[in-house]
Amino acid sequence: MSAKPKVADLSDAVQDYLREIYKLQTEDGHVKTSTLAQRMGVAPPSATAMMKKLASYGLVDHELYRGVRLTRTGERIALELLRHHRLLELYLARTLDLELDAVHAEADRLEHALSETLEERIDKALGSPTQDPHGDPIPDAKLRIVQSKSKRLTELEPGEEATVLRVPDGDGDLLRYLASRALVPGQRVLLIQAEPFGGPLTLRADGRETAISRQLGEQIRVSI
Repeated sequence: MSAKPKVADLSDAVQDYLREIYKLQTEDGHVKTSTLAQRMGVAPPSATAMMKKLASYGLVDHELYRGVRLTRTGERIALELLRHHRLLELYLARTLDLELDAVHAEADRLEHALSETLEERIDKALGSPTQDPHGDPIPDAKLRIVQSKSKRLTELEPGEEATVLRVPDGDGDLLRYLASRALVPGQRVLLIQAEPFGGPLTLRADGRETAISRQLGEQIRVSI
């Protein structure tokens, strides 16, 4: 692939990998192949083969022992894919009242067929939103992302109250679990107690007390 590839030039599988690499990038921009394989639900050799293909397209660079990182072209395409996906999630949630656990899977199916014209119309109809239903930032038309100031739920002190900003997407069972405990974006939550030595967190949300694991609390972002 000699010329710079566009979204339409890439297979659905390549698009999915680019989007997940962007989401998995660490502070130095690298993603280990084993981590990516686990996220994609494939064997490590399959992920390695895809990384070689992405590198041949000029979409990722590979560094021994550090993993892969997106090139500028790869990052631009990944951001475009995220914009498609997250706009679709919000559109489905607002217009069809789909629950949090359903919008991710539906957007996965639709994003590959979304034209730029329809993307623009959806963005306009939604008022150029900046966050999807899970609280993740939506890249704007110029593929810029504005990150909201937030902290992990585990960083709260007992007695401190905050608003849920972001919850992990992609796992329908987990999202249904969080919704059943009112741990959804926009909900106020109070940390009642944090057990020592990595024990569970006791919370109050929507007038109800619940306990969740510290590991899950690490994945929930909140704003004071």
